[in-house]
Amino acid sequence: MAGNFAIGCGVMVTAGSLNDLVTSLQVSVAVGGQLISVAAAVMALGAPLLAAMVGRTDRRWLLTAALVWYAAGHALAALMPNFAALLPVRALSVLGAAVFTPQAAAAMNLLAPPAERGRAITFIFLGWSLSSVLGMPLHSYIGEAWGWRWAFALVAVLSLLAAVWVWRTLPGGLRAAPLSWQSWRTALTNPLLIGVVAVTALSAAGQFTLFSYFAPYYRQVLQTDALAVSLLFMWFGAFGLLGNLLLSRFIDRYGAARCATWMMACMALSLCLWPLALSVPLMAAVLVPWALGCFSSNSAQQARLGAAAPALAPALMALNTSAMYLGQAVGAGSGGVLLAHGGFGGLNWAGLAWLLLAIGLSSWLMRLTRLEAARELPRHGPSQPLPGQDAVPDRESK
Repeated sequence: MAGNFAIGCGVMVTAGSLNDLVTSLQVSVAVGGQLISVAAAVMALGAPLLAAMVGRTDRRWLLTAALVWYAAGHALAALMPNFAALLPVRALSVLGAAVFTPQAAAAMNLLAPPAERGRAITFIFLGWSLSSVLGMPLHSYIGEAWGWRWAFALVAVLSLLAAVWVWRTLPGGLRAAPLSWQSWRTALTNPLLIGVVAVTALSAAGQFTLFSYFAPYYRQVLQTDALAVSLLFMWFGAFGLLGNLLLSRFIDRYGAARCATWMMACMALSLCLWPLALSVPLMAAVLVPWALGCFSSNSAQQARLGAAAPALAPALMALNTSAMYLGQAVGAGSGGVLLAHGGFGGLNWAGLAWLLLAIGLSSWLMRLTRLEAARELPRHGPSQPLPGQDAVPDRESK
């Protein structure tokens, strides 16, 4: 969880300090937002490729090294003199995130007993929620008050502290069973599993079409000061943490697939109401459903995949993380294009379109899973989850 807190702070540091970054480096908001797109694209490509390369590595060494790399990359990024130098350093530094998040989830899949895996995985993803409560507002305030370089330096410090904590806490000798090419082929060719991964990509695209540009939106449209921007990020993060806490309590009762769909519906509601947020109090109210679903939806997606095919968990976690970052790249990139040509006005509707696609696909996959379970149950027996099926059946299945 501590590692995911540092990773989440680093992933969101650009969005949180974007106002000062674009001013300091003398680029437009749309160009500055491409730091988010490029970093997300690198993480999307790196997560599955690196998962295949590091499959036999001791998880204690692997997760610690990923955090040290992340810390070094952010420390170096803080020293870059211009945007052209910053972009490649940022791209290389986030390779640590491409390794850490999926492999941390896979490690918990090994450590936790089967009946508690959903709760265990959602627990370590509380680190992302905590990063939105504490890290995102702090990055925003530091960026506005002292500059974006100090915000990046803070990520470096947090990553080093998390590396020490992970090294001292995680047991040595923890290795997942090596994944063969046949395992990857099975994961990539199973339509239900790939469908779940696609839901993650669509959901992330919907969120980051607008989320990437929160800070400049607050400044330019709502005319807020540095403190108000920071407090809005803190408000968002507090409800994001609450959403993950609620999810960890109810996910094993209702099933990960259903919970993920509900959380995406919450985010869609906020995007529908976005044009009404014409003041800071109204914005705070509109952000609540989005925050409740933002981090919890991805936690539910990770648990959904882990329950569907435990033997393929390292590959599936990597693919899901890749899909999340691919969605971020697509969302931030398309949002930047819309912003450059039409301002902030259309960002929420574009994000809503992506989310509606995600909700529709998720609901369809749940229906297919129930139909397949009904056909395969006599052959497989009730104790063996099918690909794409939650470990705990939903009420309709019962």
